[in-house]
Amino acid sequence: MGRITGLSDIGHGKLLASACISGIMCIFAGCNQWSIFSMWDKDSVLQRLRESLGGAEVRALAREVPCSLLLPCLAEEEDIRVARNAAWVLTHKSPTEIRTLPQDGFIDLSLATPDTSLRRLTLCLVERQGIAAEEVRTDFLDFCLLHMRLPQEPPGVQALCMKLAYSMCSPYPELLHEFQETLNLMQPEQHKPGVKHLINKIKGKSQKGR
Repeated sequence: MGRITGLSDIGHGKLLASACISGIMCIFAGCNQWSIFSMWDKDSVLQRLRESLGGAEVRALAREVPCSLLLPCLAEEEDIRVARNAAWVLTHKSPTEIRTLPQDGFIDLSLATPDTSLRRLTLCLVERQGIAAEEVRTDFLDFCLLHMRLPQEPPGVQALCMKLAYSMCSPYPELLHEFQETLNLMQPEQHKPGVKHLINKIKGKSQKGR
């Protein structure tokens, strides 16, 4: 992993567990005090996340369950629903909380997971955090440039990859040129209406150099 260096060789399949999440847990090692005032513990959170949740339940969990208990659940391999629900709850945290979460862990998870719903949710978290110009990871940029133009990806993943790629490339004229070339290769008729609209919108913005 590097910042504007080479493409990391990150495999897919079941890579999403310990390697990606160990970084998250190290960063949050000092945050266990958050759960002192919570009615939740690790087992009760896991039990709840194994269930089918609705929007109101997710919003309630976002208010009640501390991030320090949700982050380890992203590594759950036995039941992908746990990881998806944990990520979904995290997207309902406040913007301030989301910005404090470990971005590299979410990026690693986006790159590694074969589950498109979990990929969309972790990409959503990264987009809400924003990526500083000096923190652009080339493995993630290459991933976004590739997946934004794959019609087989769900529209939500395509759109998030396109937005993230544009935000990473905008500060650098050479990267912005590469982004524009990639965008020009996309055939609008191959994509869903929402993605086609975003292609046209970002084309206009990128051509202005914004």
